[in-house]
Amino acid sequence: MNTRKTLLSIAGGGLALNLLAGGAAMAANPKKTERPNFLFVFTDDQTYESIHALNNSEVHTPNLDKLSKQGVVFTHCFNQGSWSGAVCVASRTMLITGQTLYHAPRNGKHLVSWAKTKLTDDNVGCKLWPEVFTEAGYNTFLTGKWHNSDYAALKGFKYAKSIGWGMYETFDKNGSKDFAYGRPTATHNIWSPTDKSLKGHWSPIVKDIIYNESGEKKIGATYTVQQHTSELYTDNAISFLQTTAKDSDDPFFMYVAYNAPHDPRQAPKKYVDMYPPEKIAPLENFLPEHPFDQGDHLVRDEKLAPFPRTVDQVNVHRSEYYAIISHFDYELGRLMQALEKSGKADNTYIIFSADHGLAVGQHGLMGKQNQYDHSVRMPLIIAGPGLKGGRHVDAMVYLQSMFATTCDLAGLETPESVDFPSLNGLLEGKEDKVYDAIYGGYLNYQRMVRTDQYKLIYYPHVKKTQLFDIKADPKEMNNLADEKKYKKIKKQLFEKLQQMQKDLDDPFELSLN
Repeated sequence: MNTRKTLLSIAGGGLALNLLAGGAAMAANPKKTERPNFLFVFTDDQTYESIHALNNSEVHTPNLDKLSKQGVVFTHCFNQGSWSGAVCVASRTMLITGQTLYHAPRNGKHLVSWAKTKLTDDNVGCKLWPEVFTEAGYNTFLTGKWHNSDYAALKGFKYAKSIGWGMYETFDKNGSKDFAYGRPTATHNIWSPTDKSLKGHWSPIVKDIIYNESGEKKIGATYTVQQHTSELYTDNAISFLQTTAKDSDDPFFMYVAYNAPHDPRQAPKKYVDMYPPEKIAPLENFLPEHPFDQGDHLVRDEKLAPFPRTVDQVNVHRSEYYAIISHFDYELGRLMQALEKSGKADNTYIIFSADHGLAVGQHGLMGKQNQYDHSVRMPLIIAGPGLKGGRHVDAMVYLQSMFATTCDLAGLETPESVDFPSLNGLLEGKEDKVYDAIYGGYLNYQRMVRTDQYKLIYYPHVKKTQLFDIKADPKEMNNLADEKKYKKIKKQLFEKLQQMQKDLDDPFELSLN
């Protein structure tokens, strides 16, 4: 089985040695008072093109804009893929284990077993990201969408408040949820605490980590909350800052994971009103339907809008998407303000990212079960002590490097089970690249390899190949796979993909026809 050293060697031997040496040097018994805090803010389904100051003038995100000016922006952050239609679980499993797609623990063919099976030390087989910080004396805290097992939450965190479900359905007053899919207008999907006709129709079900009389922690009973999850999770995080974090000399590690902007995209009315569907800019790469079955053409996400797609329908979805992102952004501002008031901001690393992106109408798709950049690429911003604000890093990286990166920043030893390398060399400006190419895989339906200039996607179930010149065609609209002048590049990329499959222990054999 590949180890982190093997994966690093794929990126380049010199860089691997530098990163490993740097991590070992920083692990040398830091003084307790010097240990930094960590605030990890995580959204769901948020594509990289969703921050006003970086790449989307249409969406209002003043607090993400502020954070992007304070921190280091990674412009090309990717999720490595999924072994299920629930891409978020695969992404989060890789994140908390630090292990690559085909190493991350799961039982059977589908990742829901990782979410629902009662796992033990014997079948997890690795240290979890928060567990490392708990063992190092950090006050570790979870609130929000976890989408992993209860066992993993107990194993990782000292405290957890309002651990949320993977997603929540929306029901009308008659108990039907049909309108949440083919709804004709945005006003059908508003969560509002002031509108009595809608109040209570979206009640999050959550659970906490609690301690019994003997001091043993366990998962408490589930309960419902009459509050928007973005507000609930922010309130919980602020409460932790004002109590446990304030009263302790130990550093903290906070994992604050929002359901937003995952559907159903219910934002307070004032945010929906900011984005009238008729004023949403038309998508450059809009299609009524994807040109062929990408493998999961009728997966749940793709049923969120009727076939064929229309511009009006897509604009409703994008309006709601922007609205809930803006609502989340407001809550992020509350959280950042609370951190400032706590007096601990100067010694806290703030990390913002998402589990993956989302199509929301691009290429005729609604979901994330594809290998286009809008779905495999997400924002990543890291701000904190010693980091130069406003700097952009264009090197290709994976989200799941946060495990090793935070260990390095904290001066902790990264477990040998972790595959994804630290990004500290990039953060400090000492390196300009980790990978020559990025890999992507989705079930046995899709395989992808992406360099700085080209992307090849292969669909083995329908024998289709796509080749895009990303620099010339960032919206991935012009398929070059059948053009003679690109035959050599196509062959080289396919061979690169096969080599990366071998390096990553991908068991699925490909043959280019």
